[in-house]
Amino acid sequence: MENQGSEYHVPVMLQECIEGLKINPEGIYIDVTFGGGGHSRAILEHLTTGKLYAFDQDADAVENAQNITNRSFTLIEANFRYLNRFLKLHGIGKIDGLLADLGVSSHQINEAERGFSTRFDAALDMRMDRNTNQTAADVLNTYSEQELHRVLGMYGEVRNARTLATALVSERIQHPFESIGQLKDVLARYARRGRENKYYAQVFQALRIEVNEELTALEDMLAQTIECMNPGGRLVVMSYHSLEDRIVKSFVNTGNVQGKLEKDFYGNIIRPFEPITRKPLIASEEETSINNRARSAKLRIGERN
Repeated sequence: MENQGSEYHVPVMLQECIEGLKINPEGIYIDVTFGGGGHSRAILEHLTTGKLYAFDQDADAVENAQNITNRSFTLIEANFRYLNRFLKLHGIGKIDGLLADLGVSSHQINEAERGFSTRFDAALDMRMDRNTNQTAADVLNTYSEQELHRVLGMYGEVRNARTLATALVSERIQHPFESIGQLKDVLARYARRGRENKYYAQVFQALRIEVNEELTALEDMLAQTIECMNPGGRLVVMSYHSLEDRIVKSFVNTGNVQGKLEKDFYGNIIRPFEPITRKPLIASEEETSINNRARSAKLRIGERN
C-alpha cells in the first residue's frame, strides 16, 4: 500500500525539496500539503526521533494518510492557514522546517467529479475541502459583474476579463451555471482561436483560487512561519503560477507579502528569512518529460535568521 501515494500524485522536485529542508533527524517538520504523501514519506525516511506533522483538508488525502503507520507522523485535517493554531493544539513550540507544494494535486485534477479539470464534463465544484459551502457554480451564479471581473482579471489574468464577466452574467439569467460543459460553451466564444485550452485553464484557475481562497490562505500561512520557525529552519515552497510565486518571492526576500523591506528603530533591515535561492529552482528536462505538472513548478527556499 505504500506505493499508493506515487500513483495518487507524483511529487514534483522531490530531491530538491528534501535537500532544501536540510533535515535534522531529530527535528520537527511540517508538510502543509500532504496530498498523496510523496513528500511526507521522503521526509520521514530522514527522521529518527524527529516528528512530521502534515496538513490536508481533502477527504481523499486524509484517507490516503492512513497508509502511513510511522510513529513519527501525524496528520492534521485542516487548512494550512491555521498553522500556528494547530501547532499549539499539538503542543509544538517551534519547528525546523516547512514544505508547501501549492495548487491542486494531479489526483484532484484527474477525478472528474471534483470539477477541477477542463477535460471532463462534470458539476462546477472545485472545492478542495468538500465540507465548505461555496462552489465554482455559486461564484458564477451569484457574484456581481464587477466581482467576476476582479476574480477573472486578478486570479486568472484573463485578457478580456471585463467582456467575459458581462457575458457570464448575461448567460446565467437564462441558464444558471451547473456544468463544466456549459461554462466552456460560453468561454469558447471569447477565446482566441487555437488558444482555447489556455483560456479555459486561466478561467478555471481564477475560479479555483476564489472558491478555495488560495492566495489569502498562502499569505496567512507564510506570515505565521516567522513565529514558529527555529533559527536555521528552512521554508521550502513550490508554486505553479506567477501569482503564488510572486507572493512567495516577496515573503522570502522581505518577510512580508508586499515585498517592502522594513527597518527597526535603529534603521537595521528586518529580514526574517535569508533567501537560499536567488532565482527559483525549476524541474529538470528529464522530470518534465515524465511529469507534465513539473513544467510550471518554481521552488523557493528561505532560511530563518
